[in-house]
Amino acid sequence: VQLVESGGGLVQPGGSLTLSCAGSGFTFEDFGLGWYRQAPGKEREWIGLIYSTGDQINYADSVKGRFTISRDNAKNMLYLQMNNLKADDTAMYYCKIPTLGYWGQGTQVTVGS
Repeated sequence: VQLVESGGGLVQPGGSLTLSCAGSGFTFEDFGLGWYRQAPGKEREWIGLIYSTGDQINYADSVKGRFTISRDNAKNMLYLQMNNLKADDTAMYYCKIPTLGYWGQGTQVTVGS
């Protein structure tokens, strides 16, 4: 099982960024997938969860209305579209298969000028 995040970088406040998570080694379409983040000195925070078929998505209050989770089961890809980014969104972002406990290695997002 492998999860590989990409798409992180430096973005200005108010900007947008899309993260990707490529899954392999498991039947991608059978599993719900989550996004998490961890800022320096803070605990890892749940951002949201998308169910296996993509028909149900839940978000943390801190990102609701700004972040959008989606998936493409044909491509084994998970996405996190982030809009109106704030300095508080600076963190390492991870994807996870919650029911299996597998994590990706993370991708860094830094919001600043």
